[in-house]
Amino acid sequence: MKTLFFALVAALGLLVTTARAQDDTVFIQIEARTSLASAQQSVRNFTGVVDDINGFSLGGGWYGVALGPYGRAEAERLLNELRRAGRIPADSYIAFPSSYGQQFWPVGAQVISPGGLTAPVQAPTVTAEQAPEAPVDAAPEETVAEPVQVEEPDETPRQARASERQLTRDERKELQVALKWAGFYTAAIDGAFGRGTRNSMAAWQGENGFETTGVLTTRQRAVLMQQYNSVLDGMGMAAYADPRVGIAMQLPLGVVSFDRYEAPFALLTPKGDLQARVLLISQQGDRGTMSGLYEIMQTLEIVPLEGERERRRDGFLLTGANNRIVSHTEVTLRDGEIKGFSLIWPAGDEERRTRVLGLMQKSFERIEGVLDPAAITDDGQSVDLVSGLKIRTPKVTASGFFVDNAGTVLTSAAGIQGCSRVTLDGTFEASVTSVDDALGLALLAPKDPIAPRRVVQFQADTPRLQSEVAVAGYSFGGVLRAPSLTYGSLQDLKGLGGEEGLKRLALSALPGDVGGPVFDAGGTVLGMLLPREKAGSRRLPDDVSFAANNDAILSFLRSAGVQVIARGAAGVIDPEDLTALATDTTVLVSCWE
Repeated sequence: MKTLFFALVAALGLLVTTARAQDDTVFIQIEARTSLASAQQSVRNFTGVVDDINGFSLGGGWYGVALGPYGRAEAERLLNELRRAGRIPADSYIAFPSSYGQQFWPVGAQVISPGGLTAPVQAPTVTAEQAPEAPVDAAPEETVAEPVQVEEPDETPRQARASERQLTRDERKELQVALKWAGFYTAAIDGAFGRGTRNSMAAWQGENGFETTGVLTTRQRAVLMQQYNSVLDGMGMAAYADPRVGIAMQLPLGVVSFDRYEAPFALLTPKGDLQARVLLISQQGDRGTMSGLYEIMQTLEIVPLEGERERRRDGFLLTGANNRIVSHTEVTLRDGEIKGFSLIWPAGDEERRTRVLGLMQKSFERIEGVLDPAAITDDGQSVDLVSGLKIRTPKVTASGFFVDNAGTVLTSAAGIQGCSRVTLDGTFEASVTSVDDALGLALLAPKDPIAPRRVVQFQADTPRLQSEVAVAGYSFGGVLRAPSLTYGSLQDLKGLGGEEGLKRLALSALPGDVGGPVFDAGGTVLGMLLPREKAGSRRLPDDVSFAANNDAILSFLRSAGVQVIARGAAGVIDPEDLTALATDTTVLVSCWE
């Protein structure tokens, strides 16, 4: 009897060990599909790319493609290896057998049985000596059948209509939104279930293997909403409250996490591969403060130039998009507190971005508290940062100068190539009206009127060789608010190869000076600085520069209809006067993507 007891204990121990082993057996989930046909196609696509492919029902009309089964350690190693090799999607993950239902691939296979993994479990052999003796007259033991698990039947159309009547108007609208997202509904989102809604419900039922009644049962509504919300898988949408900024709302905490405070912002930065960011905006102030914030935010890289701009008495809206990001900012002023948020999302992921943004807008709540303006870190203080956020910068900066009283600017053609937008002094939008690539000249006209303090005067006489010259330009790309003067001398009235349209200068200019005026000692212009020539394998000395000469410039300007002033050489003026003249006539030219 004692021997039998130990045998039963051993058998129980083996079953427990087997159960634990099953907990350590996992799969690598690589895809989920909303129809069996698409899941089967997905399996065929992965065949030959990876091994150990299985297909399972996930329930709710979903089907999963998984690799396995593997031990936990082996699965994690394979997961990382296959991700790095790009053989499986980056969002693949470890899944347990309990996640899977009926297997549809390979055909006829059954890796998982109703009781768990199908690995056989052998109980220890019990010998005849160990078995208890049955009484001679004992009746045979009655066999009790295990209860059969039968899935509860779905609602009838009548029951479905009854449960449907319990829905609120907002819940009805959500179903219409989900049907529209799934591609079955095209009419207005009004919460009224008319013929269009019924037809779309029937079409969705047919696509998902349900009876096409045109009335969704409670279970079917759950499946539809599960499909609709699947786009948010991995986003980790959850309630978030920050008493320091006085804001509570839903945030995608699966992809962003709090980084730091840089007044007036709380910065939430990416926590994974998805380069999404969130700013919570909070500061005390009035309409003037809010207007300043509106202007400052438009200078930031996170607010692309192309997008909607709306400023109201009690708030503003900024949206922007380029080939990298899509940005949405909304701010309101109430009771002396400016609060709002920005969502910055990678371009090309509109479905998830729109859904996340909608949940954030719907849940936004002002709570007690406003961010202390002293909440700034050392990392956030820089000339090219505003509250820790990078200021939008042009791809190229050059110089130019006013040639008439209408604000027309002459600059280098190289400085405005490939620009989607050109500005003067970082503020005034300008359009390119004329270009001569051979001469390297370009003409810009401000889109809004500009009244220059002074315009340049061109020298009509032939300048003396070895005479002193000075180039005015924004040598450091606009870091300094005024142009710099770089002094040198006129070396030749031709280029190194005898080119007639050039002047050679002994002058060490910087790239930001290109397009700037070359003044003589009397303050008249004798040329425009050109980019340094590309001399192949030769490297020219740093103090060799070139300028377009006045004959070429004046011919170009006259052909463009610009009337300029040309006069003879004047006497030498003081350096202070030349600096003032350069400041009044020289312009920062910025080329933006």
